[in-house]
Amino acid sequence: MQTDLKTAMADMAADVERAILHLLPTTDLPESRVLEAMRYGCLNGGKRLRPFLVCQSAALFGVNPDCALRVAVAVEFVHSYSLVHDDLPAMDDGDLRRGQPTVHRKFDEATAILAGDGLLTYAFEVLADPATHEDPNVRCQLVAALAKAAGPHGMVGGQMLDLIAEHETFDLGTTTRLQRMKTGDMIAFSCEAGGILGKAPPPQRLALRAYAHDLGLAFQIVDDLLDIEGTEAETGKSVGRDAEAGKSTFVSILGQDRARSQAAMLAVQAKAHLEIFDGRADILKAVADFVVARRT
Repeated sequence: MQTDLKTAMADMAADVERAILHLLPTTDLPESRVLEAMRYGCLNGGKRLRPFLVCQSAALFGVNPDCALRVAVAVEFVHSYSLVHDDLPAMDDGDLRRGQPTVHRKFDEATAILAGDGLLTYAFEVLADPATHEDPNVRCQLVAALAKAAGPHGMVGGQMLDLIAEHETFDLGTTTRLQRMKTGDMIAFSCEAGGILGKAPPPQRLALRAYAHDLGLAFQIVDDLLDIEGTEAETGKSVGRDAEAGKSTFVSILGQDRARSQAAMLAVQAKAHLEIFDGRADILKAVADFVVARRT
């Protein structure tokens, strides 16, 4: 199944990159520099995990793959914007992302800020377009759900807590809330988006959200482990930054062994939530195992 998963993820990544190139074509307009930076910020590799979750959850409900792909790209735009801004000197001051210079290093700080702004706002333009779904109510639900996941009660709020964590010591509960907001809510949207597109009944949407909640925490725990155990060559970014900044993480609170066990337990729980789909969500179950075993 892991071989099948890797092939499916690679195929989806290629589809996402073709769609990004279509939505962000080259131009000779005076503002071309910011568009080039936007392309650079979301075309420099990556697992494309969130787009994959969108398309796989949508497939459970027979959603048109082209519609799902547009939502997947919108999610990747928002995710990429968050990385561009997260790497800025005022935030984590990163020099490498996916093994390449970060956007503000490749271009400049002002262009990176505008590129992130452009990716964020363009995501909602893509979702609001009738090409994403013929039903305007579905499009409104997608816009509202993504805005909530990415905004002050989601990813942005989590980023604020992450900055505060450099100066304050958080307990496990606050650290869990931080990571749910910063990382988990966008993963949850990615999973639930398929249910929104497919007009799925509430029990199935709740199952996807519960799966995503456990998956997101497992993902972040492994991220914390990789920051300690991984190498720059493996992760494609600088390692050891959390400890250097003095941040409270799952690993700093639980220790490496307990954190690893917690991630494995969360993966088991995540897979259990998918039993409602009677075997049709096996590839999503494989994602949970992939998240725990990954080295990037």
